[in-house]
Amino acid sequence: MTAYDAIVLAGGAAKRLGGADKPGVRVGGRALLDRVLAVCADAGSTVVVGGRRPTVRPVTWTREVPEGGGPLAALGAGVRHTTAECVLVLSADLPFLEESTVRSLLAAVEPGARDGAVCIDPDGRDQPLVAVYRAEPLRRELALVATEHGGLAGLPLRLLTAELDVARVEAGPLASFDCDTWEDIAAARARIREHGAVLDEWITAVKNELGIELDVDTGVLLDLARDAAHGVARPAAPLTTFLVGYAAATASSGKGPEAAAEAVAEASRKAVALALRWEEETASGNRPETP
Repeated sequence: MTAYDAIVLAGGAAKRLGGADKPGVRVGGRALLDRVLAVCADAGSTVVVGGRRPTVRPVTWTREVPEGGGPLAALGAGVRHTTAECVLVLSADLPFLEESTVRSLLAAVEPGARDGAVCIDPDGRDQPLVAVYRAEPLRRELALVATEHGGLAGLPLRLLTAELDVARVEAGPLASFDCDTWEDIAAARARIREHGAVLDEWITAVKNELGIELDVDTGVLLDLARDAAHGVARPAAPLTTFLVGYAAATASSGKGPEAAAEAVAEASRKAVALALRWEEETASGNRPETP
């Protein structure tokens, strides 16, 4: 995958949110800014343009001049701190952005013939704050716009993007969903609690809260919890999964995430086998075992 730096625009007055700290608003237990930072974790460096705050991972902080000068001024401030050939540009209020969209944008500029790639929303509109730009033409056009208008503050992004040759990338219907109003926040919070998404959202939030970088097969753990609850007793499910986690942590102490994931899988396998044996004994009662 193309090496890149990331710029996340986290300023603005959030007037439609009553002046609330929009990047810090939580959706699914995670701040909007942290959700965006999670999808660009493999960036060479990440620059956040906005007020400093605790974040899920280290970033470089800067501010647009003047503060509140708009997205073009923020982009101009952020790009000064990047060195990669490609720059991922995101707003900080994208609760449903996924790594797959980032990869698609990077792939669209990989051949090198275009100045960048922007995501388009379901209505076919360009989303210049869900985009990848080549650093050289981005810096060139920012300088030209600043020279022509005496600065970047208060200027619309279209003055920049109209001069760049960009590919357009279709993503999922929610990739560019942004949270400008409290109604948007409420809709985002409701959507992540839908049956098909709530478990993944919860697991991600827990790992984020505990500082865990571990990919495990949640299906294996759910099967284990089901077998323990059914074959032993309902309270056995959470207790067993806790003990599996403890055993896996002990077995993989000092090793990497891959070893930890394998340890979880192995401990789960043993616990499932035990639960099934327990259930078999319960079902057989005092009947003699088959030789």
